[in-house]
Amino acid sequence: MKQPEILAFLSDISRASDLIRGFTSGKTLADYLADPMLRSAVERQFEIIGEALRRAIALDPSLGERIADAARIIAFRNRLIHGYATVSDEVVWGVLEGSLERLQREVRSLRTDTGKPG
Repeated sequence: MKQPEILAFLSDISRASDLIRGFTSGKTLADYLADPMLRSAVERQFEIIGEALRRAIALDPSLGERIADAARIIAFRNRLIHGYATVSDEVVWGVLEGSLERLQREVRSLRTDTGKPG
């Protein structure tokens, strides 16, 4: 494992996840749908998460086994970037509510395992 580079990518994932949580704290799907700036901010952070994960796995393929749905996270990033015209706001919100917390836990664990807490 190329520890410094991987730690940097894990840190990027952690920060992007925290930003998404901060942006959406106290918000509902209706709030999300009504606010194009919020949607753009959340989508951008999901793009960062997917790209950082892709790069980390390129350096250490075993990380793909330690993050649930790693391939789907990367595919989601690709959809946001390349299929932006067909992105469903409800799907983005569903990922936020259904998967982000688990990803945060897994990344926290990986960062601890590689020598950097949280």
